[in-house]
Amino acid sequence: MAAISTDYKEPSYGNWRVPRSAGLGNLGTIGTGIVMAGLLAGIISFALAGLLPGLTVLAVAGTSALLLSVKDKHGQSVVDRVGTRLSFRLSRSSGANLYRSGPLGVTPWGMYQLPGLAAKSTLYEFTDSYKRPFALLHIPTTGHYTVIFSTEPDGASLVDPEQVDAWVANWGGWLAGLADEAGLDAAAVTVETAPDSGYRLRNEVMMNIDPHAPAFAQAILREVVDTYPEGSATVRAWVSLTFNAALRTGSKKRAPEDVARELASRIPGLSARLQSTGAGIARPMSAQELCEVVRIAYDPPAALIIDQAHAAGSPVSLTWGEVGPTAAQASWETYRHEGAFSASWTMTGAPRGSVNSSVLSRLLAPHGDIDRKRISLLYRPMDSARAAAVVERDQNNANVRITSGNRPSARALVDARSAAQSAAEEAQGAGLVNFGLVVTATVTDKERLTDAVAAIEQTSGTARVLLRRAYGAQDTAFAASLPLGLVLPKHSMLPTEIKDAL
Repeated sequence: MAAISTDYKEPSYGNWRVPRSAGLGNLGTIGTGIVMAGLLAGIISFALAGLLPGLTVLAVAGTSALLLSVKDKHGQSVVDRVGTRLSFRLSRSSGANLYRSGPLGVTPWGMYQLPGLAAKSTLYEFTDSYKRPFALLHIPTTGHYTVIFSTEPDGASLVDPEQVDAWVANWGGWLAGLADEAGLDAAAVTVETAPDSGYRLRNEVMMNIDPHAPAFAQAILREVVDTYPEGSATVRAWVSLTFNAALRTGSKKRAPEDVARELASRIPGLSARLQSTGAGIARPMSAQELCEVVRIAYDPPAALIIDQAHAAGSPVSLTWGEVGPTAAQASWETYRHEGAFSASWTMTGAPRGSVNSSVLSRLLAPHGDIDRKRISLLYRPMDSARAAAVVERDQNNANVRITSGNRPSARALVDARSAAQSAAEEAQGAGLVNFGLVVTATVTDKERLTDAVAAIEQTSGTARVLLRRAYGAQDTAFAASLPLGLVLPKHSMLPTEIKDAL
C-alpha cells in the first residue's frame, strides 16, 4: 500500500509595500518642506511684525500641515478629497462628464469613437513572424503602443498545489523579465466574467451530434444545450503589453510601422513564455477581436448579437470608429454607458502579511448579482538600475523614521524590516514592479447596481485588498479596466512623484 505524503506546505506570498519619501510623520518631502517654511516664516513674522502676525502665520502653517498629514485608511488627505471634489464639479459644470457620439453627437466626423482617455487612439493590424495577425493600439497623447494577448487560463481546479506554486513562480519570473524588454512601460492582466449566451455550446453540439445515435442520447444532449447556459458564465483573460514610442529618453518617436516591425519578431517569444505561467495558449488578438471586446464592454446586450453571429458562421465587421458608446454619462459614483450601469474601484492597499495563491479567487469568480465583471491588474516594471536606487532610498527613509523619534511605532518597525527585506531580495536579482488593481462591475438594470456594489465590497474583503470607489473618475477607471494598455500616471496632470512627496 502506497503511503500518502502530507509534508507539503502551501507557500505564501507577501512583502508588498509602497515606497515612501522622507518626511516628518505622515508627511512627505514636499509636505515637510511646507511645514518648515511656515515655521521659518512665523519666526520672521514674530521678529519683524510682532506677536499677532506671527501667530497668524504659525496658525496657517499648522492648518496646512494638519490638512496634509491627517489621512484616511485609503491614504487620502483632506487636500486630496477636496481637490477631487472640485475637479469633478468643474468637469460637470463644463459638460465634460457627458458624451454623445455618432451622426447626432458632438464629434464633427460623426463616428462612435471611444470617450475619455482613449478618444484619440488609433488601431492598426499587422502580422508577426508566425504570420499571425495582431492588433497594435496607438495612444498618441502618451506615445504608447499596446499589444494584447488572448489567453485561456488553465484554472486551479483539480491541479496539484505544487503545479500552482510553479505557475506563480513562473509568473513572477515573467514579470521580472519584462524589465529587460526594450521600450516596455507597462503590462496588464484583465479577467472578465460574463453570462454565457449558450450559442457556442449549441453550435458545437449540433454540428457534432450523430443523427444515427439513440433517441435517448440525442434528447439528453439537447436538454444540456437548453439548460446549461442558465446561470453559467464565461471567463476570459487578456494580457496587455504597452511599449513606448521612443526606445530611450530623448530619442525620436517611432512610427507605427517601425514599432510593428520590431514587435513582430518579439511577440512569439512573449506569448510562448506566458504558457508556463498557467495562462494556457496565448496568442495575439486581432483588430476585429479587440473591437468586439471593447464594443461589448460599453454595450453589454451586443454580446448576444455577436455570439449569435459567430454561431451562425456570419462574419462580424467592426471598425475602431464604431466600438464607442452612443451616449455616456459619468456621475460621482457610477458610470452610465448605452443601456448599462457600471461602478469601478481602485486598489489603495495591498494585503498585509502573507497570503496564498488563491487569495483573489472569490473576487475573480462570477457572481449572480453582477452581469459583467472585470478585474485588471496593472503592472509597471522597473529596470534594474532604477530598482536598486528605489529600494536603497526607501530603506534609508524607513530607517530615518525609526531614529527620528524616541519611541518608534510598531508599524514603523515592521516597515523598516520590510524595506530591508526588499533591498536584500533586489540585490539577489529579484525584480521590482509597481502594481495596482481596478475592478469594474456592470449591470443592465439600475435597480441591481446596489446589489452589485455590495457584492464587490464583500468579496474584496476575502481578497484582503483595500478597494476605494473611484469617486469622480468613474469613466477613467472604466477605461483603465479594459485591455487597452492605458498607463494612468502618464495621463495625470500632477506627476506621481509630486503626489507621493506630499
